[in-house]
Amino acid sequence: MSRVTTIRTRAWQNGTVVSDDFPLDELDGWLAKPDALVWADLLCTDDEVLPNLAEELGLSPLAVEDAVAEGERVKLSRHPGHLFATAYATRIDGDQAQDHRSRLVTSQVSVFIMPQGLVTVRRDPDFDVEAVMKRWEDDGDLLQYGVFALVHGLFDEIVDSHFEAVQHLDDAIDSVEGGLFEGSATQRDIQEGVYRLRREVVELRRVVLPMREVVLSIMRRRGETNANGSSRTTPTMTGSALDGWYDDLYDHALRASEWTESLRDMVSGLFETNLSLQDARLNTIMKKLAGWAAVIAVPTAITGWFGQNVPYTGFGTEAGVWMSLGMIIVGSAALYLVFKKYDWI
Repeated sequence: MSRVTTIRTRAWQNGTVVSDDFPLDELDGWLAKPDALVWADLLCTDDEVLPNLAEELGLSPLAVEDAVAEGERVKLSRHPGHLFATAYATRIDGDQAQDHRSRLVTSQVSVFIMPQGLVTVRRDPDFDVEAVMKRWEDDGDLLQYGVFALVHGLFDEIVDSHFEAVQHLDDAIDSVEGGLFEGSATQRDIQEGVYRLRREVVELRRVVLPMREVVLSIMRRRGETNANGSSRTTPTMTGSALDGWYDDLYDHALRASEWTESLRDMVSGLFETNLSLQDARLNTIMKKLAGWAAVIAVPTAITGWFGQNVPYTGFGTEAGVWMSLGMIIVGSAALYLVFKKYDWI
């Protein structure tokens, strides 16, 4: 069954918005204008809208196939006349029940980068495209430098979402550590928390780590011509106007990936620490059981000995009863004090 496609469009000239939400069939006309910069966003694309648009704009069928495929890896690829990128925005669903299931929510964003236009394809509405538009408005002076100003705003929002997810997981690790050492959480809660964090960090690494290579690849692909060798080139950056912005974006992507790697080490350490503490608690319990068994063995041995049907000192007299009782009390108390001194009980 086909899904409804929500379409957003916008056109700029010299960094100023000149048209908003124009029909999608006018996109090719806007792209033909030499001083225009165009963006189109397709949400939940059905079986017809994107293929028709791809045919109209000459987009690669391979890129179109990747745009509609679910679970596509993070990457940047070059096609005749355009670049294609896949990235994932992330967030932690704090409303989800605190059990072993992952709370990480990823939103796939596919991007067609053309010389004068940007087409984004989203599978779900979780990614906040309004925040991206706000970035473009705040940095409107950059739009005069072309399509890569739009790409920067989009990827900057995605990388910032990575930072927010990483920060949330870092705080969650601190919380689990507190429960682990302070004893404020049950063992089941700790085990579920550690397992959940491991899953979330693994899922986050899959989308965060490749992002730095995507940003770096964009920075390297300036001024490349398309495979047909025509005068229409793949998107380029104007001089070095955006170099500083992309250097900053790459630095953020690098920091997010490094932070994610450190979270992986922290979760592994947390998992191993939990196992070590469980072993330590088990050893403590075994020492206590052994200590109490030794204490109980004293009266058992004495009563067993005096229970033999042979004459002994105090046999058949009241003094013998008190003597055996005194040996039980003294022997048990002595063992208790010795084991208590060495923290066995």
